[in-house]
Amino acid sequence: MKIIKKMRVAISIALSLMACSSGLFAAVNVVVYSPDKQVRMEVFNKQGTIFYTVTYKSQPVVNTSAMSVSIDQTALTNRATITGSTTYSINETYPWYGVHSKAVNHFNGAKIKLLHGETAFVLDVRVFNDAAAFSFTIPGDKGVIHVPDEATAFNIPAGSTIWYHDLNGHYEGVHTHKLIDSVKNGQWIAPPATIKLPDNAGYASITEADLKNYSGMALLANGQSQLILQLAHHHPISHPYELRYSKEDIDRVLKPAAISGTITTPWRVIMIGADLNAMVNCDAVHDLCPPPDKKYFPEGVNTSWVKPGRAVWQYLDGAADKSVAGMKEYSSLAAGLGFEHNILEGFWEKWSDDEIRDLVNYSQQKGVSIWVWMHSKDLRDSSIRHARFKRCHDLGIAGLKIDFFDNEAKETVDLYQAILTETAQLHLLVDFHGSNKPTGQSRTWPNELTREAVKGMESSKLEDRATHSTTLPFTRFLAGPAEYTPVHFGDRRKNTTWTNQIASAVILSAPLLTYAANPKNLLANPGADIIKNIPSTWDETIVLPSSAIGELAVFARRKGNTWFLAVMNGTQPRNIKIPLSFLSSPAKCTDIHDNPESSATLKTERSVAKPTDVLSLSLGVGGGYVARFNK
Repeated sequence: MKIIKKMRVAISIALSLMACSSGLFAAVNVVVYSPDKQVRMEVFNKQGTIFYTVTYKSQPVVNTSAMSVSIDQTALTNRATITGSTTYSINETYPWYGVHSKAVNHFNGAKIKLLHGETAFVLDVRVFNDAAAFSFTIPGDKGVIHVPDEATAFNIPAGSTIWYHDLNGHYEGVHTHKLIDSVKNGQWIAPPATIKLPDNAGYASITEADLKNYSGMALLANGQSQLILQLAHHHPISHPYELRYSKEDIDRVLKPAAISGTITTPWRVIMIGADLNAMVNCDAVHDLCPPPDKKYFPEGVNTSWVKPGRAVWQYLDGAADKSVAGMKEYSSLAAGLGFEHNILEGFWEKWSDDEIRDLVNYSQQKGVSIWVWMHSKDLRDSSIRHARFKRCHDLGIAGLKIDFFDNEAKETVDLYQAILTETAQLHLLVDFHGSNKPTGQSRTWPNELTREAVKGMESSKLEDRATHSTTLPFTRFLAGPAEYTPVHFGDRRKNTTWTNQIASAVILSAPLLTYAANPKNLLANPGADIIKNIPSTWDETIVLPSSAIGELAVFARRKGNTWFLAVMNGTQPRNIKIPLSFLSSPAKCTDIHDNPESSATLKTERSVAKPTDVLSLSLGVGGGYVARFNK
C-alpha cells in the first residue's frame, strides 16, 4: 500500500534576518521529524552557510555540521539562502529479499529551496523512524557539462565509538574500532561507518544510497571528531585497482567526473537505531532507490526469473576437476544439497558452445542453474558486452559473476548501470565481485542478487576470523548483502569452530548464498542436515540483545514456519542465556553445538522447545551454535 501526500508533515520553519559582512541573509530553520517523532533533522542557514543537525530521542547523532556541494569549484552552499520548502510523505511496503520479506518505506520529507547568487537548487530531506537522508539537485541544461564536488561534514558526538576500515583493499578490509575523538586526521573510512553513540543513546551508520550517474563517496576523518564526505577522485587508489589496471586508467579515474544536464547527488544516509536489531532491520538504503521497472520486473523481487538461492563454488576447497564432467559432478552435488546454483570461474571460457550447453542442460535437469565468471574490464565496450551477455542468454546460463571493479569513479558506476540494464533485458542474474559497496540499487534492479565488497573467506591470511565475522553483520552488512562465501571446515576458518562456520551461513546471509566449502565436505559434515535447510532469504530477522559488535552475534531468523537460531562468538569465552520467546508455540528442535574437545567436530541433538524456555550456552573462542525449530 502506498500513500503519497503533499501535506503538513512534522516540520517547522523559522524566519529571521541575519547580518553578514556582505549583506543580509534570510536565516531559515527547516525541521523535519520522523513519523514517530523520534528522529529529527534540522537544516539552517548561518551567515550564508547551510548547516544541519540530526538527533534521536533528543540526543545528538550528528552535531552541527556544514553541508558542502560545489559546481565547477563554486561552493553553492556558501553564501546561500533558504527561500522556502515543500513537504511530502510516503508510507508504503513492498516485497523484499534478504533480511525480511516485506520492506517498509515510511518517512516525512521536505524539498528545501536554496539560492546561491542566481543559481537555484534543491536540498531533499527524508526522515524515517530509523534514518535521516539528504540529496542535492542542481538543475542544468541538457548537454551542458558541469563538475560537481562535495565535502559535507558529519560531526560525531564526542565519546562515540566508530567501527571502520580504510580504502587500501577498496571494500575488502578488516575493521578496527576507536573513540571518534582518537581517529586521526587523514584517516580514510570506507562506508558504512558504524557508530555507537555515548551514554547508551543508540547506534548510527553513515553510507550512501542510489549511487548512479555520479562518483561514489568515502569518508575522511579530520581529527576533530568529524568525517568529511569525499568523492572518488579524492580517494587513494586501492591496491586491487593498482594491481589490475594501467597507469592510464589510474590517471583517468583520479580526474573529477563531469556530468551533463541536471545533477542529482546520491542520498547521504545516516541509519539510526536504539539497538543492533533496529540497525540490521533498517530498510532506508533500498527505500531511497526507485522501484523496479515493471517492464523487466512485473512482480519486483518476486518476478519469476529472479531466483535467489544457495550456490556451490569450485575455488576455495580442494582441487576440483574443471572439465565439463567435473562441473556436472558439482551440479549433481548441488542437487544433493538442495542448492539452486553452480558458479563457474573463468575456465568456462575455454569451452565450446556445445560443451556449455551440455552442462547447462544437465544441470537444469538436476534443478541447478549455471553462473559464469567475467572480468569487468572486458565489458567496457558496449557492443562486446552485449554480445557476451547475449551468448550467455542463448546458452541458457542463468547468472553472471562480474569481477574486479575496485574503484568508485563515475565511469565504474556507469558500467554498473549498463550491466544491470542489459542483463535485466536478457533475464540474467548478477553477482558483482571485487565490487563497490551496495547502495540499495537491488530495489531498482532485483536481478542484482549480491555484491562482494567484503573481506570474506577468500582471505586465507586473516587470522582473527572470530572477531571479523562478528563485526560484519553490524558494519558492512548494514549497506546490503555481501558475498562473504561462508562455511569452510579447513584452515581458512582460523580461530572459529565448525559450528561457528555453519552459523555464518545464517548470519552472513545473501540472496545468492555462495558456500566456500566443497559440496562433498558439506554433505559429509555432521551438520549437513542443518546446512541443507538454511535458506538464502528470510521472512523475519531478530538480532537478540546479547549481541555486541566484534564480540557476539546472535540472530533468530524465520522462513515460513521454521525458525533458525544462530550464534557466532568472538575471541572471549562466555556463558550466555537466550530466551526462546521468538517462538510462537512449541517446536521440534534440531541443533548443532561445539565439541569442547575439538573445534573440527560438532555435536547434534534433538529436543522439543517451548517459547518459555531459556537456552544456556557455554561458548569458547570462536564458538558457535545453530538450531532449527519446526512446528
